[in-house]
Amino acid sequence: MLEVKDLHVSYGAIKAVKGISFNVEEGEIVTLIGANGAGKSTTLRTISGLETAASGSISFMGTDITKMPPHNIVKQGIAHVPEGRRVFANLTVMGNLKLGANLRKDTEGIKKDIKRVFELFPRLEERQNQSAGTLSGGEQQMLAMGRGLMSNPELILLDEPSLGLAPILINTIFEIILEIKRMGKTILLVEQNAFKALSVADKAYVLNQGRISMSGDGAAIMANPSIREEYLGKAQ
Repeated sequence: MLEVKDLHVSYGAIKAVKGISFNVEEGEIVTLIGANGAGKSTTLRTISGLETAASGSISFMGTDITKMPPHNIVKQGIAHVPEGRRVFANLTVMGNLKLGANLRKDTEGIKKDIKRVFELFPRLEERQNQSAGTLSGGEQQMLAMGRGLMSNPELILLDEPSLGLAPILINTIFEIILEIKRMGKTILLVEQNAFKALSVADKAYVLNQGRISMSGDGAAIMANPSIREEYLGKAQ
């Protein structure tokens, strides 16, 4: 579904991503793990068109999207749920969800998807007329994910969905990630909580200073002694 080839991304003189290549197959959860500054979020931002690749290529469903503007990438079927939620604080929950569907014209499909988001996140239905800025951190994360689903994407880029959340809410978010997969969506996940990320991942790539240092299925990466020592020590 997604093929990233020899991707390089720089911020001025700083090389953030240094020639990474990886694939995401339809229906998979693929996770990128690594320390802060490893290039994980930059990779997602480049796939969604928010950053510009210095070189390399990104193709989605056989179409080259490397230089495509972000709104056209959304039209192709990719949604980006950014780090830090980025909900529109002054809009209601419903307003945020409708904004997620603003490139769509299928009114009945939009209604159906709002209903599906409320089934996934019952708390959003309860708070649908509330300003997004008054929601808790966990509720804002649910709203950001729901808003991403409203573009009816094939591929969802999830950046740090558990950041800053209480442990009980983290479990809820990861249960919902698995439910989104069961809905037939494909997920590329960036997550600091390596234990949780690897527990749901079909495939994992370890980023280290802008390069992929290891890859394999989620269980194999989790079982690797060096990964356990470096990333999973606190999670066991």
